[in-house]
Amino acid sequence: MADKPSIQTAPDHAGSMTQVVERNIKALLERKKQEDRRRTAENRIADAITGFVGSMTFVYIHIVFFGVWILWNTGALGLKPFDPSLVILAMEASVEAIFLSTFVLISQNRMSAQADKRAELDLQISLLTEHEVTHLIKMVRAIAQKMEISESDDPEIDELEKNVAPEKVMDSMEKHHEKIIRQNPS
Repeated sequence: MADKPSIQTAPDHAGSMTQVVERNIKALLERKKQEDRRRTAENRIADAITGFVGSMTFVYIHIVFFGVWILWNTGALGLKPFDPSLVILAMEASVEAIFLSTFVLISQNRMSAQADKRAELDLQISLLTEHEVTHLIKMVRAIAQKMEISESDDPEIDELEKNVAPEKVMDSMEKHHEKIIRQNPS
């Protein structure tokens, strides 16, 4: 009986990719914990209030509160009205709206600052990736030329081998944006 040939399998790179993803997730979660710990007491209070007022519990409480207030003051509950014109209710609702909108804005400002940091990180990673890909294109092209592969002479590769200057891209974007605005004034 002849020996069966051994089957060669490709190395399992999924494990290493999983490890990289796991490491990245842990690093991001740890960073989020650090940022949460560095929040001021005022921001924690504003976030807690914003979280509560953005919940259905808050809605239900207000439905009951305003409903009872209105029913009481319209005489529907048989109780003596204390705010028959509902002016006090309107004033209370207005003051509450002022404070709640301020708390929401505080939380939104903090979240916006976090989003700006993440956008900056994304941009830096994208620029680094673009730089690395440009170098890989140069190396692959050099290998292709050594091997006399005709595709290495593709003129499009000349353009791909150039590093992107982000400031020039942004200038171009702004120029196109201004052109669009001039063409379609609102």
